[in-house]
Amino acid sequence: MRERPEELSADLTPDMAALMLRVAEEDGPQPDPTLLPAAEGRAAAAKANQRWNVDLPAMADIREYLIPADTALGSAACRTRVLIPEERGPGTLLFVHGGGFAFCSPETHERCARVLAVESGMAVVVPDYRLAPEHPYPAGLLDVVACFRALVSRPSTFELEPGPLLMSGDSAGANLALAATLHEQRSGRTPPDGGILFYGVYSADHTSPSHIRFAEGPGLTTAKMKRYWDWYVPSHEARRDVLAAPLEASDSELKALPPLWLQAAGIDPLLSDTLALGRRLHDQGRDDPVSVVPGVVHGFLQMTASLQAARDALAAAGAAARKLAQTNEKQTMHQRRKS
Repeated sequence: MRERPEELSADLTPDMAALMLRVAEEDGPQPDPTLLPAAEGRAAAAKANQRWNVDLPAMADIREYLIPADTALGSAACRTRVLIPEERGPGTLLFVHGGGFAFCSPETHERCARVLAVESGMAVVVPDYRLAPEHPYPAGLLDVVACFRALVSRPSTFELEPGPLLMSGDSAGANLALAATLHEQRSGRTPPDGGILFYGVYSADHTSPSHIRFAEGPGLTTAKMKRYWDWYVPSHEARRDVLAAPLEASDSELKALPPLWLQAAGIDPLLSDTLALGRRLHDQGRDDPVSVVPGVVHGFLQMTASLQAARDALAAAGAAARKLAQTNEKQTMHQRRKS
């Protein structure tokens, strides 16, 4: 059953409403960063995210590595930040930060990534991929693919234990995480062992029910998403590429994906993207969980220092990541016994 615009609730939870009011009162009127030159918009987004990166959870270790450029692939040298939680189990999460393909960094998403590391009990690797509009599609995607390949082929370089490798990301980062998975699948390479994806942008269609319902926000707007797409994939023809818009993938490609866990925000122009992806996966006989956090806006996972719903959502994601990793390890042990 497909959702209708009028069926999507626009009621913020009291905590979400209070937090948004507090931010508005503290900051006053702010320019739309997508209407500024890219560098200025990036600086504004970094400043806006500073308030969320406080009271950072302690890590056992924090490291940085530079992944060399891969000329054959087309990737550039890419800095990565590796977060090691104090209580660590098997598995690694490659977490791709969001920001409309144009903004943000490992630093803007540090608290979110640290909470995810704590909740999953996994090392979390955050790549500082190239950003649009200076580096349009597929530049950022290829950097993410190169990071994934480095983790697969050289885990000891990152001082990581061998184990399941999951892809994760929020918003544009969820797009890049899923697109990287499809890229490796199409290349005949070993894909990730699973995916943990948060309120992703999986399509360039701005006429979906949630785009209609939440075109003016609160939070992310359809106009901002259109400008992000203009920066990331200027060619409307190229927006039909599967690796730019994963919902363009064939049924067989979606069916072949590793297990996914999908989460969306209830008040978000991108809500329909997650719901549409979930429906298509379920239509292929898969049982990938899809959850919607009601009454919160796009980007709410940045707000774990102030919003209980964000902490609860990442706790659920961490539990899902552990389950995916444990399932993968059991399957690997079973295959070894058979061989």
